[in-house]
Amino acid sequence: MTGSRITTVARDWIGTPYVHQMAAKQAGCDCLGLVRGVWRDVVGAEPERPPAYTMDWSEPQGEERLWEAAMRHLRAKPLEAAAPGDVILFRMRATSVAKHLGIQSAVGDRPTFIHAYSGHGVVESPLSAPWARRVVARFAFPFEEAS
Repeated sequence: MTGSRITTVARDWIGTPYVHQMAAKQAGCDCLGLVRGVWRDVVGAEPERPPAYTMDWSEPQGEERLWEAAMRHLRAKPLEAAAPGDVILFRMRATSVAKHLGIQSAVGDRPTFIHAYSGHGVVESPLSAPWARRVVARFAFPFEEAS
C-alpha cells in the first residue's frame, strides 16, 4: 500500500463531523477514529479496540497511551523522514501527553495533513510551523506494499 493510496483513503473522510470516540466515515469520528477508519480501509480488521477514553486522553495519569498504542501497531519512523501516508502524533502542549493524530497528505514546501479536529470535523490543514513544532512521533502503516 502506498502513501498516496493512504492519503486518498484519508481524503475520503474529509467532511466527516467531529464526534468523540467514533470512527464512522461521514457519520462522525475523532482523530483516533480517523486513523482507525483508514486502517480498516487499507489494512483490514483493527488489531485492538481502544477502551473508552475521555477528552483529556490520560493526562491526569501522565501516561502516553496513544503513543504506546501506535508503537504496538505502526512502524516508528524518524521525524525527518516525512512521507505521504504517515501517521503523525502531536503533543498539543509541552507539559501534556501526546493526544492528537493526523495523516500526512503532502510533504515538501507546502506540507499538509488530514485530521479530525474538534469544532471542524475531518479537514486537510497546512502542516504550518505551529503544528509542525508539536509533532513528537511519526509512524508508517505496518506494511510495505500490499496486493
